[in-house]
Amino acid sequence: MNCPRCGAADDRVVDSRTSGDGAAIRRRRECLACFQRFTTYERVEETPLRVVKKSGERVRFDRDRIRSGMLRACEKLSVGMEEIEAAVARVEARCQGEFDREIPSSVIGSLVMDELRDLDQVAYVRFASVYREFRDVEQFMETLRPIIEGRGGGAS
Repeated sequence: MNCPRCGAADDRVVDSRTSGDGAAIRRRRECLACFQRFTTYERVEETPLRVVKKSGERVRFDRDRIRSGMLRACEKLSVGMEEIEAAVARVEARCQGEFDREIPSSVIGSLVMDELRDLDQVAYVRFASVYREFRDVEQFMETLRPIIEGRGGGAS
């Protein structure tokens, strides 16, 4: 493993732990050249899953794209990185577990929306507004209604 700071290949493992869902091993490493500490994850390599986009194009499944979309939706909100990583892991696990070779991008988007709905309502609405490509305010309000009614029903 090369150090992200200096590029040296010599490091030592300081700590190893399994992730919460047991699908990965998290390792804290220390570069022996510059003493920078960094984290790596070890996962089982499975048959690559392909994503079928709206255009029909097929691309390799990339968990980093899910993470970046969730990070953008959660920007400037009080959602921790660990919560986002756990949500990304759940989405990836469901994709890998429920589909053998190909998965429609719409399914991934729905899974991400489900996770964001549980994490933060603002992040959910942000993601939904881009993902669903709202064309007018009424479409936007249809997404907001359940959130508003759910909040209004619980507060008395």
